[in-house]
Amino acid sequence: MLARLALAGLALAALATPAAAQTWKIDGAHSTASFTVKHMMVSNVHGRFGKVEGTIVYDGKNIGAVKAEATIDATTITTDNEKRDAHLKSPDFFDAAGFPTITFKSKRAEPVGPGKFKLIGDLTMRGKTKEVVLDVDGPTDPVTVQNAQRVGATATTTINRQDFGVSWSRSMDGGGYVVGDQVKITIELELIKQAS
Repeated sequence: MLARLALAGLALAALATPAAAQTWKIDGAHSTASFTVKHMMVSNVHGRFGKVEGTIVYDGKNIGAVKAEATIDATTITTDNEKRDAHLKSPDFFDAAGFPTITFKSKRAEPVGPGKFKLIGDLTMRGKTKEVVLDVDGPTDPVTVQNAQRVGATATTTINRQDFGVSWSRSMDGGGYVVGDQVKITIELELIKQAS
């Protein structure tokens, strides 16, 4: 009888023990950070950054315990237009020479439904830091490829570029501005589980 009670107690203790947090590394070859902004009030310009790095800490169960850090290389910005890209890298916009990285560091995560959560954290760009909220779909169920587990997730948010000192624009004769203030951001992530 005592042995059974002891075994039952051990089983309950095991169930109560939280799963160990695991570190997942962003796979830069299969992850992207892109943006969309209005041009002359009538069309959207799409751009992306060629290099995204970082880590996610996640135990596979408790979304509320997710922690994330990511770095985007601002010097790799491209909109498939050489002249425009040079302007975007200049001090008028990202000032990529002076501020070559854009960083995000999470502060907390809030589940909002199956397969969805909000990741709140600090975004730093051009030396200015503001809190942003990422709407995240994921993570996906893990798959194992070449002895490594992988998961995916998509994060989106909208920021006002003026908040980060990206203020260049020109007014149009008929009203409005050449470049819109609201910038939609989409981050597609593929993550690789790291060895304990």
